[in-house]
Amino acid sequence: MRVDEHTISLAASPVFYRSADAAGTPSLYLHGIPTSSDDWTSFLERTGGIAPDLIGFGRSGKGGHLDYSLDGLTDFVEALLGHLGVERLQVVGHSWGAALAATLAQRRREQVERLVLFNPLPLGEGFRWPRLARLWRRPLVGELVMGSTSRWVLGRLLRRGCVRPDAWPQARIAAVWEQFDQGTQRAILRLHRSTDAHRPLGADVPALVVWGERDPWLSIELADAYAARFSNAKLERVRDAGHWPWLDQPQLIDRVAAYLGVPTS
Repeated sequence: MRVDEHTISLAASPVFYRSADAAGTPSLYLHGIPTSSDDWTSFLERTGGIAPDLIGFGRSGKGGHLDYSLDGLTDFVEALLGHLGVERLQVVGHSWGAALAATLAQRRREQVERLVLFNPLPLGEGFRWPRLARLWRRPLVGELVMGSTSRWVLGRLLRRGCVRPDAWPQARIAAVWEQFDQGTQRAILRLHRSTDAHRPLGADVPALVVWGERDPWLSIELADAYAARFSNAKLERVRDAGHWPWLDQPQLIDRVAAYLGVPTS
């Protein structure tokens, strides 16, 4: 399936997104941090759908006036869906993108048919910020930590999030580093500082929760309680997979396609 790239303007700010035509209800893919819609190219080739660079990330706008809170990012996604004329959809999210997907489902219960949540940020009871996130949430300390992140440090963090040593090739790390500018760093800090760790995220929407058991930041111990927040939830624990489970286990792309109702290729 051919994947096209687009740049439009919303609220006088550029928005980059990828799309691929497919029959049926479109799938919306929402990336985590510090990446972009680059994460979803293989999924779009298999299932079709829409994958934006969220504001503050990738090639979308990163202005200081933009709202990088969870609700602000949800407002952005709703504006994009309105611009594209999308009414019913399925949503696939990863980490922070999964938190955004759950927030969107809470707002648009009648429009979101189902969710796929990869290693979701399990905000709510029992959640504790990972160590790096706790540093980012501290004024001045967060700026110092973020400003001292070199390409080597960023690459080390990305590789730490996967089990396979080849999951993050140098070219992919270089692409993430190129987009990891001051605008993205500011967006990450504001997102963490504006989010309540105990904000409950869930929705009366069928969901497939896919959790890499070797995620170094998000504990699998919260998986059962998290999945229980959604109706008809299916929880899949993936052994030998980390924070980006599909990079460690590429067959998960077909598993997600089947859940979304995409015919076998």
